[in-house]
Amino acid sequence: MKTRLQKYIFFTCSAFLLIFMILMSRNAGISCDEVLHYDHSVAVYDFFESGGNDLSALDTPETNLKYYGQSFDNLTTLIIRILNIEDIFRFRHLMSAIAGWAVILLTALFALWLTGFETAILVMFLFAVSPTFIGHAMNNLKDVPFSLAYIAGIFFSVRIVTSENEFKWADIILLILSIAFAISLRAGGLLLVCYLFLFCVITLITRHLIKRSTDWKTEIKRVIILIFISFAAFFLGILQWPYALQDPFRNVLESYNVMAHYPLTFRQLFEGSAQWSDFMPWYFIPKSMLITIPLVVLAGFIILFFFIKKICWSGRGLLFSFLLISLFFPLVFVISIKSNVYSSWRQFLFLYPVIIMLSASGIIYLLEVLKNRYMKFALAGIIVFLAYHPVRFSVSNHPYEYIYYNQLTGGLKGAYGNYETDYYYTGQTEASEWLINYLKEKDIDSALVRATFSVDWSFRKHPGIKTSYFRYEERSQYDWDYAIITNRYIPPYQLKNNIWPPSNSIHKILVDDVPICIVLKRDTKADYLGYKALTEGRYSDAIRFFQEALNFNDRDEMIFYNFARALNENGLSLKADSALRKALQINPDSEPVLMYCGNLAAQRKDRDKAVMYYERLLSANRKYYEAYVKLSGLIVDKDLLRARELLRECLRLNPHYKPAIIALGDTYRENDPVIAEKYYKMADTIIN
Repeated sequence: MKTRLQKYIFFTCSAFLLIFMILMSRNAGISCDEVLHYDHSVAVYDFFESGGNDLSALDTPETNLKYYGQSFDNLTTLIIRILNIEDIFRFRHLMSAIAGWAVILLTALFALWLTGFETAILVMFLFAVSPTFIGHAMNNLKDVPFSLAYIAGIFFSVRIVTSENEFKWADIILLILSIAFAISLRAGGLLLVCYLFLFCVITLITRHLIKRSTDWKTEIKRVIILIFISFAAFFLGILQWPYALQDPFRNVLESYNVMAHYPLTFRQLFEGSAQWSDFMPWYFIPKSMLITIPLVVLAGFIILFFFIKKICWSGRGLLFSFLLISLFFPLVFVISIKSNVYSSWRQFLFLYPVIIMLSASGIIYLLEVLKNRYMKFALAGIIVFLAYHPVRFSVSNHPYEYIYYNQLTGGLKGAYGNYETDYYYTGQTEASEWLINYLKEKDIDSALVRATFSVDWSFRKHPGIKTSYFRYEERSQYDWDYAIITNRYIPPYQLKNNIWPPSNSIHKILVDDVPICIVLKRDTKADYLGYKALTEGRYSDAIRFFQEALNFNDRDEMIFYNFARALNENGLSLKADSALRKALQINPDSEPVLMYCGNLAAQRKDRDKAVMYYERLLSANRKYYEAYVKLSGLIVDKDLLRARELLRECLRLNPHYKPAIIALGDTYRENDPVIAEKYYKMADTIIN
């Protein structure tokens, strides 16, 4: 009777979750990655439709998307084309939700196989109260499907390597499909092949130590099957991947290397400062997980380790060791090779099913040792209490669940200005819908709209509204009427000091009272006209326009910066200095302002001040290469060794930065012309 009731609860919960997630996906925002991956999936579709003649899917110098298998995106686009689906992104979100639900169901089935229905049901509960995972399940067609492939690969690998004698063809086929699916999404899916053989070796050694004998016939047969699985999965996994099909082994290996050291780097908020993704501290991923995973999940995960002895005595120690390897190996590997990591721990979402399984198991083990009925009720009460915080956040802030932060940071409010929030730009979808309705109410059918990422899809049915991209800090230098801005790449100083959002915001999207996206209405185009006059050398006109612009907006550092440039060109250096000081009050880390201040100080022979500005600039952005050259030139006479080290540091960051190579050669010109000549020849090989 108990088992029948548990089955009823299990399948009822899974059905409810499917319906719930599909309904939630209907108003999910469009993420920035979605736009890129959808466009690439169209190129992949064209590749196959043209019989391999259309090679645009192989030409991705800016996005590097040829290195992604992204089979789930490709499959979704194929269905869209076959069924002539018009609302492309809503259908993509539906597919993503189904993939997310499949992750939950398969993880629950894994838990059911491992420890029983209680753990399986708890697995579904813990997933349901996990805002980060649920949020990504609404619109993430690469990380969520990879999570599905990863947990499936581990599940069926464990089933096969731990089977005593019989090898079920169902398990073999499902494992082939799981690994193939993982490889077809990312070259990192090859990790599952490594796990397969590692688990086999560990199982073989364990059996031999326990039984003091080995059935070599069975084990050899097992290894042959594993080899067959690996090759079958590999070739099946590259069938939808144009780049891999060109040279299967070499290109898949190259893709793996590219993904392990992703060439594109990004600035992002972490611990209160904007840092480059390839210079994140080693604990970036673990800490990002720690502050965004609900405390109820973290608590269960920690509790599990108090039952290691009991787990081993129960005969499940080997199985749990495989789960721990699957969790910790990717983390240790990425930390050890210093991978380029960004966007919180989104790229490691595939580890979350394992974490959920371990957490659920820990709670169930604790529940089993509590013999007192009231103690069990107390534990249930604690679980509900800890789950309240993420549930309240999800209910109050849908569809922005993915930016959840737990109590360790003080929630989202505590994380604001210290860590990334809407790094996927999902707020732009709601902001676009609001702006469309606003323009309709104002009877405006034509306007220039700029955004910090593409909003073309949202405005596709409004041809009179022209949309394009711009960087928020350069907004005064573009022509626009309305702007849609997310809080990504906003300086943390401005976030923490209420400089952002600016006063001309006509709409704000708030999540727990934190602004994640805004709509701006331009009060004047004098700032743009001033910038245009400045670039054309009409400095008096530029000054007049900037003075007018500042009457409407005195919270834009770039207006003050360009105003200072115009004043300085007109011989009004003192007023220019005043404008630059005001610019730095708005954004103390403004790179163009700091660079300009350093250059002005250097021109005025104020060496100490120039050094100070260049050092501030490099502190704000270690990849501002020109500042290395400028700074080294100022100190080379007094500190030759430091000047050379600055240039070498610049070249470590950018080995092809020609001015630094020439400058380094200059430092040897007088006392070692042979070395200087080597640097000059090196510089000649670089084409600007």
